[in-house]
Amino acid sequence: MAHIVVLDEHIANQIAAGEVVERPSSVVKELVENAVDAGARKIDVQVEEGGLQLIRVTDNGSGIEAEDCEKAFYRHATSKLLSGRDLFQIRSLGFRGEALPSIAAVAKVQLVTSSNDSGLGRVIVIEGGSLKQNEETAAPQGTDITIKELFYNTPARLKYMKTIQTELGHISDVMYRQALAHPEIAITLRHNGNTLLQTQGNGDLLQVIASIYGINASRAMVPIAADNLDYKINGFVGRPDLTRSNRSGMSTIVNGRYIRNQGLYQAILRAYHTLLPINRYPLVVLQLEMHPSLVDVNVHPSKLEVRFSKEAELNAFVEESIRRLLQGQVLIPQVVKQTIGKGANRSVIQEQFHFPAARTDAASAGLPPHGSADAGHAPAPGPAAAEPAPAAGAERRTDRVGGEAQHQRPASGAERPGSAYSLGRQETAAGSAALREAAPPYGGGASASPGRDGGPGSDAAVRPAPQPQGRPAGRGGAAAYGGGSGYTAPQAGGRMPDALYGSPEAAPELPAFPELTLIGQHHGTYLIAQNEDGLYLIDQHAAHERVNYEYFYEKFGHPADASQELLIPITLEFTSAESEKLKERLNWFESAGVILEHFGGGTFRVVSHPYWFPSGEEAAIIEEMAEWVLQERQIDLAKLREKSSILVSCKASIKANQKLTPEEATTLIQRLAACKQPYTCPHGRPIVVSFSTYDLEKLFKRVM
Repeated sequence: MAHIVVLDEHIANQIAAGEVVERPSSVVKELVENAVDAGARKIDVQVEEGGLQLIRVTDNGSGIEAEDCEKAFYRHATSKLLSGRDLFQIRSLGFRGEALPSIAAVAKVQLVTSSNDSGLGRVIVIEGGSLKQNEETAAPQGTDITIKELFYNTPARLKYMKTIQTELGHISDVMYRQALAHPEIAITLRHNGNTLLQTQGNGDLLQVIASIYGINASRAMVPIAADNLDYKINGFVGRPDLTRSNRSGMSTIVNGRYIRNQGLYQAILRAYHTLLPINRYPLVVLQLEMHPSLVDVNVHPSKLEVRFSKEAELNAFVEESIRRLLQGQVLIPQVVKQTIGKGANRSVIQEQFHFPAARTDAASAGLPPHGSADAGHAPAPGPAAAEPAPAAGAERRTDRVGGEAQHQRPASGAERPGSAYSLGRQETAAGSAALREAAPPYGGGASASPGRDGGPGSDAAVRPAPQPQGRPAGRGGAAAYGGGSGYTAPQAGGRMPDALYGSPEAAPELPAFPELTLIGQHHGTYLIAQNEDGLYLIDQHAAHERVNYEYFYEKFGHPADASQELLIPITLEFTSAESEKLKERLNWFESAGVILEHFGGGTFRVVSHPYWFPSGEEAAIIEEMAEWVLQERQIDLAKLREKSSILVSCKASIKANQKLTPEEATTLIQRLAACKQPYTCPHGRPIVVSFSTYDLEKLFKRVM
């Protein structure tokens, strides 16, 4: 007796529905994609009770021919594939021919459609897979399909549906992605009569982003456009200060289809390298275009997952394009976002535009404008050598840092508390030596070689070197002051390291760091500076950490040249399981300049390490390196170099609540301005935040 039978078509459709129709959002996705394929310029979606009670999708597309209406509900019936060759160059969103029959098998469906503007169309009614009505009716061109009582005949599926708000959240997410993928289509989403999404359909992607994520988010987006022989990228990427707690804000669209691809996600995150805080993700909308033969969308029933034939090349292109864009931006977040109105009527005030005025003869000579003593005006050129604070009543000056010169100004009377120069009277002994001993760029910290490479014995590590007249060397006008061995600040208009791009010609130009005038220090933690645009706060620990990170990253590129043997080796203890793994990975420590030897049991000893490791922190740094090496399955030399640089830079940096002298603070900002990426610390935290002059005037009601 035969045991194998062919399933009834109705049962087969219900089984297929379990793959294609997972929840109401799956129905919305399939129907909206059909509308897009039909060439619709307007799509309206109406849902009730999270889509379980009603889903209605109306479009003004090409519609369905009368003789094809019933056939459209057959399994594997499609107008988008004619031969097997078409499967390798799919240009439409739908092609399987499974959506409509799968939906009709588990719901009550009514389809009203017309393929012309004659006013006549066709109505089809199907309940649970059974045809109930097929006749002519009055209908405008396009398609109007209504899904009622989804899963009414499969109670087990209905039982496991989530709450109405959860299902609505999934539907909204689907509609958001469709709107981002097709800004040229006017899309509307309503739930229980309330409008949740409405786009204009004018092709402006930024307007769609504003409709979904809000106006403030759209103002923080930066347009991106890049192409090569295989791929083309368009869209917007968010500035690093615009982050989210998960990847939901990362939208990748391939040939008009929203997809999820871990490789692309990782490429985007690598492009934001050290610009994002831990466990924070950017807001990104990328529209990728490529020949259909380079992507296979036929790998999953939901068509959300695809495969690329040249995935490594695509990921590298996306990473490089976003990195180039971000490195060409001044990534200083503005703290105050002024708004007017209340509730739904709130709107953001248009920021002022600043146009540089032509310099007068007095300004070109370095003198302030007539009748003005404002320190924010153009400074006069002068030497950059920082000097101790003069006595009360003597002439004083505030250093212009990251810029071209200093502004000379007299001061009468005693030195005012809280000014830049009163810091020297409040500092502690430990704080006064912070920049001398904290890190190699400021004088090393390796007790094994005093006075070496601008170390503790080098006076040049603290006192800025004299600066020639005119624009100094360094990024954005910042001078490359004397310091650690091998540490060289990029020149003005310099480039990022060639290793990131393969050749100097491929590296992007760097934006100029703002020219700042040091004002003082707040709570021993934040440096206060200003320029003609507004007020700036600088986290001194984050700034020092960024300076140290770039210094140590360069150092770890040549660890063997700096490794020194220890008279008394450092001993470290590990568990037996950890020691077995470490014994197989000792060569990775050697690549970082650390010679680690197994000493028996769970004991290891450090016989050599780079001399520029911060004094007193050597054991802690190597222990953290060991923990990271133990956690990783595969060790990448570049990642080890980066991780080690971050560990050392954090240990070596000055901490909060450390008082700095004006000279030390000035030197720190100058070194920050010379960094390749001076806007975030290696952990992704912002270094500088700004308050525009307009923002301050609004706060004090000077502008109404």
